[in-house]
Amino acid sequence: MIAELNEFLEVQTTGLAELARRLRQSRAAVARKAAAASAARVRSLNGRVRGLARSGVRLTSISQATAQSLIELQAAIVTDALTDASEQIQRIAYTSSVRDLAREQAGVLQAAQQRIVNDIARAVKILKGAAGDVRKVASGATTADSVAPKRPVRRKARSKSTSRVERKAGKAKRPVRRAKAKARAKGATRRLRRR
Repeated sequence: MIAELNEFLEVQTTGLAELARRLRQSRAAVARKAAAASAARVRSLNGRVRGLARSGVRLTSISQATAQSLIELQAAIVTDALTDASEQIQRIAYTSSVRDLAREQAGVLQAAQQRIVNDIARAVKILKGAAGDVRKVASGATTADSVAPKRPVRRKARSKSTSRVERKAGKAKRPVRRAKAKARAKGATRRLRRR
C-alpha cells in the first residue's frame, strides 16, 4: 500500500513539475508575443509621427504663402486707392463746371466700386486656394492614419428560430424608413430655399 502511495505521489509530482514547466514556457511565449506586438506598435507610431511632422511643415508653408499673398494684395489695394485719389484731385483742379465735377465724381465712384469687387474676388481666390491646399494635406494625413490594420468585424449569425415571415416583415419596413428619411430631407431643403 505504501509503495502504491509512493508511486502515485511520484507520478503526481512529475506531472505537476511538467505542468509548472509548461506554464513557465507559455508565460515566456506570451510575454515574447506581447513584446513583439508592442515593438510593432512603436514602429508604426514612428511613421505616423513623421507623417504629422511633414503635414505640419506643409501647413506652415501654406499659411506663410497665404499671408504673403494677402499682404501683397493689401499693398496693391492701398497703392490703387492712393493713385485714384491723386487722379481725382487732379481732375477736380481742371474741371470748369459743377456738372463736369459731378460727372467725374460718378465715374470715380463706379471705378472704386468695381475695384473693391475685384479686390474681394482676389482675396477669396487666395483663401480658396489655401483651403484646397489644407484639405490636400489633411486628406494625406488621414490616409496615413488609416493604414493601420483594423480588426475584422464579427457579425451575428441569424438565429434559426426566426421564421421566413418575420424576416420578410423586417425587410418590408426598411423602404418605409428610407422614404420617411427622404421626405424629411426634402422638407429641410425646401425650408432652406425659402429663407
